[in-house]
Amino acid sequence: MSRRIIDMRCRPAFLHDFFGATPGSPEHATARWLNRRVGTRGPDNHFERSLTQDGFLQEVRDAGLAKAVVVGRHTPSQHLPNDTIHKIVHGHDALLGIAGVDPALQGTQAALSEIERAIKVLGLSGVGIEPGFGAPPRYPDDALYWPVYELARSLGVPVFLMSGPTTPDPRFNDPAGLAKVAQAFPDLPLVVYHGYWPNVQAAIGLAFRHENVHLVPDMYLFQPGKDAYVQAANQFLAAQLLFGSSYPFRPIGQSIDDFATLGFKDEVLDGLFYGNATRLFKLA
Repeated sequence: MSRRIIDMRCRPAFLHDFFGATPGSPEHATARWLNRRVGTRGPDNHFERSLTQDGFLQEVRDAGLAKAVVVGRHTPSQHLPNDTIHKIVHGHDALLGIAGVDPALQGTQAALSEIERAIKVLGLSGVGIEPGFGAPPRYPDDALYWPVYELARSLGVPVFLMSGPTTPDPRFNDPAGLAKVAQAFPDLPLVVYHGYWPNVQAAIGLAFRHENVHLVPDMYLFQPGKDAYVQAANQFLAAQLLFGSSYPFRPIGQSIDDFATLGFKDEVLDGLFYGNATRLFKLA
């Protein structure tokens, strides 16, 4: 049976050297290494197809995606400007963009103004922050981010947070800090990329308590610890777990196939692949 699928984390290789934009570079080699590390089958340089916009769009079409979510970023080590994200997604119904801001780097008022511009002018669909990747690193409940949460709630868009094992100081890959935010903003969807892996049980516990917390384990869903995500989705987490390939670090089509065979109940798969994302982005 054919399913509609929204890929919640999908970036073209040409977006940045970090994604393998320059063949022969150390970053390109790292992208290939990460593909092998997370279980890519076949060529580890498959992502070179998306070294152009047309190639990326063809990759999305060939994978059968209804939509792909292209994620911006603003951290001390990497800035993917919101205008660049807009340029990639604008005019393509199959693409959605997420804005990246960093109030520590930009200043609070400048970050808030950029959020307003990104949503109202550029037409992006959410706001991304990365507290644990800042300088200094912070937790999501740091006072610096509260104006961001308040503005996102007033604009009616979700907030996306980065987590996972690449957090420079792994102590900041801790779900506990998000609990205070989830409690203070119960009507604000909070979406966690990488699902706080490998702190899987703690992340699931946070989502159990707060229904506005959504987990996108993306490429880490295929690593040790995946069974806990699957078990939770088959029970209370069915409306709070979403599919992401983490392309270009994992093939889209392979990730779809692998996701479908992890053991999710058939009656929850449509929500995980599509329905949960449509509610999150108010597409239906």
